[in-house]
Amino acid sequence: MVSILTSRLAIFLAATCVCAALDVDLTSVASIQSAANVVAQSLLSYYHGDEPGQVPGILPGPPQRGTGPYYWWEGDVLWGTMVDYWHYTNDTTFNEATTQALLFQSEDTYNSANWSLSMGNDDQGFWAMSAMLAAEVGYPDPPADQPQWLALAQGVFNNLVSRWEPELCGGGLRWQVFTHNVGFDYKNTIATGIMFNIGARLARYTRNDSYATWAERSWDWLVQLNYIDDQYNVYDSAHIGDNCTIVDKAQFSYNAAVLAEGLAYMYAYTNASAKWQTPLAGLVNRTLEFFFPDGIMIEQPCERPTTLAPFVADPIMAALQSSAAGAAKSCNPNGTCGFRWTTGAYDGNTGAGQQMSALAALMSLLVTQESVPPLTESSGGTSKGDPGAGNHAPALPGALPPITMGDRVGAGILTTFLVASLLAGMWWLMRD
Repeated sequence: MVSILTSRLAIFLAATCVCAALDVDLTSVASIQSAANVVAQSLLSYYHGDEPGQVPGILPGPPQRGTGPYYWWEGDVLWGTMVDYWHYTNDTTFNEATTQALLFQSEDTYNSANWSLSMGNDDQGFWAMSAMLAAEVGYPDPPADQPQWLALAQGVFNNLVSRWEPELCGGGLRWQVFTHNVGFDYKNTIATGIMFNIGARLARYTRNDSYATWAERSWDWLVQLNYIDDQYNVYDSAHIGDNCTIVDKAQFSYNAAVLAEGLAYMYAYTNASAKWQTPLAGLVNRTLEFFFPDGIMIEQPCERPTTLAPFVADPIMAALQSSAAGAAKSCNPNGTCGFRWTTGAYDGNTGAGQQMSALAALMSLLVTQESVPPLTESSGGTSKGDPGAGNHAPALPGALPPITMGDRVGAGILTTFLVASLLAGMWWLMRD
């Protein structure tokens, strides 16, 4: 997934001590919204896609072209953050840029040939998750002659289904889409997990059982191949050449977060089925235990749902509150935020990813103000769908270079963002 991933530029400033932090009262909605605006403005300073001669939707990059440190999928994380920002603050300041970005990059259901050098199933899936989020929160629909949020999510989901390979490892999705990309010979949790996540959300939004069937198939595959163990540890990937029997047991929070949100949606869709309640409780508990050891989010290798499942709401909110406090302390008064939230101070490690993570942590506390769960077609959702969108055949396998740890886990900074955002979404769906 990346998640969520490849290296980001970390800039250590000359100052060795910063004595002031972002001014925010975490018990005040108005104060949190004001602080979120400060951090959001700092975040958007990294974006130049709305300037003459620049490409809308992406942060400076990708590294292969020597144009900046950011990859294509990181642009999606930015715009998913800004959809959440609009939803939680009602501030439309950034909506024009957000809509332009999500639509400009939607060519061929977020599978443009322009990004084939770094196109993963997870990368395409992350863009679809932002489109799905836009539909669920009632973000303003695009003009009628433009792609619609729900249809974009459906198109990407259909793409992912077309790449399911039962003849190799009994199913699952490869990490990468194209044969020339490092990781094409891996089937990993994030790619398959995103398919599960989007399928569960589409099932709930449309009440179409076919999406739920594919979501269940994806989850069952991950369990059967031991990508998820009996203690709900979520592991990363396995090599197709070994028939996916030798699982890399690295653990990354984005894998667990994407799956936990999908479980919450399946729990809601199936009216509290035990099939989903048991793993949801187990995975949430294990995720909080492993990635929030002192109550504050960390990424071990690198340093959204509650009306319908209230049994996991309280521990999630406790983790979000402590993480938001740590995130606020990691930011300067001007909204520039660091990476580590456990130090109680700004650490000088800056970048767009750090800004997204801190912004998501702050906004996660605003989920308590939500009075209704995520929208569906029958509960106020207005986004138009197209069940037949997408569908593209996968590329044929070819010879590949060896994968490296850096290829798989370089995006640790943004995984923190994803966990905060998805856990907040889970609380929203599952609160009392």
